[in-house]
Amino acid sequence: MNFWTSLVGKLWATIICLVACILITMALFLLPYIDTNFSNNSGDIKRLFTYTAIIGFSMTTFFALFLLTKITQPMQKLISATEAISKGEYSTRLSIVTSDEIGKLANTFNHMAAELEENIRNLNQEKEHLASVLRSMSDAVITFNNSGHIILTNPPAQKLIPKWKDIDWDMEQSNDMESKPEEQVPKPLLDLFERMLQESADVSANVHVKQGVWSVRMAPLYADDDNIRGAVAVLRDVTEQVKLEKMRQDFVANVSHEIRTPLSMMQGYSEALLDGMAASPEEGQELIQVIHDESLRMGRLVKDLLDLARMEAGHTDLHLRRLDMNEVLERVFRKFSVRAKESGLDLLYDKRTEDLVLEAADEDKLEQVLTNLLDNAFRHTPSGKQIRIAADRLGTGHASELQIKIEDEGAGIPQEDLPYVFERFYKADKARVRGGSNGTGLGLAIVKNIVESHSGSIRVTSQIGEGTVFSIRLPVENHES
Repeated sequence: MNFWTSLVGKLWATIICLVACILITMALFLLPYIDTNFSNNSGDIKRLFTYTAIIGFSMTTFFALFLLTKITQPMQKLISATEAISKGEYSTRLSIVTSDEIGKLANTFNHMAAELEENIRNLNQEKEHLASVLRSMSDAVITFNNSGHIILTNPPAQKLIPKWKDIDWDMEQSNDMESKPEEQVPKPLLDLFERMLQESADVSANVHVKQGVWSVRMAPLYADDDNIRGAVAVLRDVTEQVKLEKMRQDFVANVSHEIRTPLSMMQGYSEALLDGMAASPEEGQELIQVIHDESLRMGRLVKDLLDLARMEAGHTDLHLRRLDMNEVLERVFRKFSVRAKESGLDLLYDKRTEDLVLEAADEDKLEQVLTNLLDNAFRHTPSGKQIRIAADRLGTGHASELQIKIEDEGAGIPQEDLPYVFERFYKADKARVRGGSNGTGLGLAIVKNIVESHSGSIRVTSQIGEGTVFSIRLPVENHES
């Protein structure tokens, strides 16, 4: 700071001007009077006047230096400290120790700086805490201002917004919209945002985007005057929960249907027996046989349900041992050869390698897998067609696998049904007619669970009118055993 623009500099200049005016005035009137009335010693008086002027100017200079030391320098330090605080250097303190007003001002400034530093530190800690909470949340969090511009997002929301932005919503953009599209309320949340502004209260709803379902809860953010300054939305992906709930509902409906059918038949035929509708012992025996068959069917359904429930709960009891799958395949092939002749089907076993040994496998469970798949193929392949069992070993060493294929020349499964064939009670009856099937609709679901319990995988390919191929891959060395 320039000394002459400071308070002390201005005060010093004022005093100098005042003293100079007084001396000039005295010189104009006093010196002629001295020359006239004190002619003998006028030189001494003029020298005294000169000395007095010099002493006066010296005293004003000393007074200015005193003010500079006591007032200007502390004020400059205070100004420098204030500028440092304004730049974010909150640890700045003044080292002025006096008992006057400037000392009290310095103490007050230091106290204010300490309080400000503590408040800023607490705010930063709260900000970091909030940022950590938002980063650790698996739910997407988006904050808007009252104009609908996005002002804060967490990582899940940062991944979600561009995905929604790439979707063609067929939305007309206004001509005066100058901000970027990603800064606006996403289209799926727009209705909720407007509803929240109208109601000034929390709103929630399930939002469907493509194949996903999002549970959204939006709450208003208030300013000091109770005006809404924005909103915060929490989005949770509930696609899997909705899917599971639908599967549960379908499962209950399917179980009810599957059990109700044999129960109705058993009830109807038993009532016929009680009413004496059997005209002969042969008719009575036929009615009893139907009741017996339906009771067996319901028993199979209950058993399959219990087995599937245990498998999905992770309680599959596997009796693992070294197993030659060639022996299992040949046994299953012989068992179904008689049925193939009766059905007019050509059953083949294509063994492409002699080494079909699994180091740890459950023989009964894998035989159940092959039986279910072959039974499924027989039920959906018309007579005169071919069913083939193929087995091969893929790879070498620890990564080697056994591949088993069950190929039929049946009606095939539509492509849109293929992802669901392993679900419980799913029946692609549009293309594969069961006829007189006694299946429970749980066979493929059980097959998938058994294969996966052996650390294997199963997939299906099919063409309408050409047939279906179920392909199983089992690791030779089951590392989870």
